[in-house]
Amino acid sequence: MTFIKQKTIIGEHQFSGKGLHTGQVANIVIKPAPEGTGIVFHRVDLGPAAFVRALAENVSSTARSTTISEGDASVSTIEHLMSALSGLGIDNALVEIDNVEVPILDGSARFYAEAFLKGGIVEQNAPKTYVTLPHEIEVKDERTGSYIKATPADVPSISLTVDFNSKILGVQSAVWDAGVDYASQIAPCRTFVFFHEIEFLFKNNLVKGGDVDNAIVIVEHPVSDEQVTTLASLFNVPKLAVNESGYLNNLTLRFPDECGRHKLLDLIGDLALSGGRVLAKVEAFKPGHHLNTLMAKAIREAVFE
Repeated sequence: MTFIKQKTIIGEHQFSGKGLHTGQVANIVIKPAPEGTGIVFHRVDLGPAAFVRALAENVSSTARSTTISEGDASVSTIEHLMSALSGLGIDNALVEIDNVEVPILDGSARFYAEAFLKGGIVEQNAPKTYVTLPHEIEVKDERTGSYIKATPADVPSISLTVDFNSKILGVQSAVWDAGVDYASQIAPCRTFVFFHEIEFLFKNNLVKGGDVDNAIVIVEHPVSDEQVTTLASLFNVPKLAVNESGYLNNLTLRFPDECGRHKLLDLIGDLALSGGRVLAKVEAFKPGHHLNTLMAKAIREAVFE
């Protein structure tokens, strides 16, 4: 394959918003970075030395999102921003953030991708870092049947299938390769949650920043008017309803398989923790952040240790 040069963004991009799980407002500034930097987060609220490199060995939690930590500094829910950077081929960037969780925005990578494309992406002088696998790597969860397999290849690609045993979602598949435009086909796909999970998540101090603008809500089982009213109260909106397709009527799907595409978005972001574009054919079945980051760690162990 033809090797290309490393890339960074042109100019700075600022975003502000609440975190999905903490509900805390964070301000971030994404800046260009020199060749060989990779993606580095700087917790500016913790001081001038609070840097966290976006690498698999720094993953500290995968409880419904991906968190990385170095020393006393942590940054959570990095996967959508990481996905946008990786999906657009951006190798080097500095992300300044003044709180623990990256803003969820609309629940996708859309606004990040749009900003980077509008501002511009520039080639640098050094060759792009590719991660070349010495052999096939597979990680599995025997309990759920989930797996991710990476086979050495000249051209990178990622395909996945998700099956939540849901009559609403069905079985969904998604692919990202050279023929798929990341910005228009993957970046806009939003996070999702099942109605019956929401009460549990609120009780466990998760999705404090969830609202009707940043998550698709799937209503798998019959619910009462009282339950829907309670959810509307939690989301601080006057009224919600269940549409005929089995989704809460807070949002209109951008793609029929938006949920499957969002899982691909997450996988792209988590695999970026491998430290470069992985030259592999990646196949995944029912992946999640835990398995995604296990694969990123396994790749780094196989290639760099």
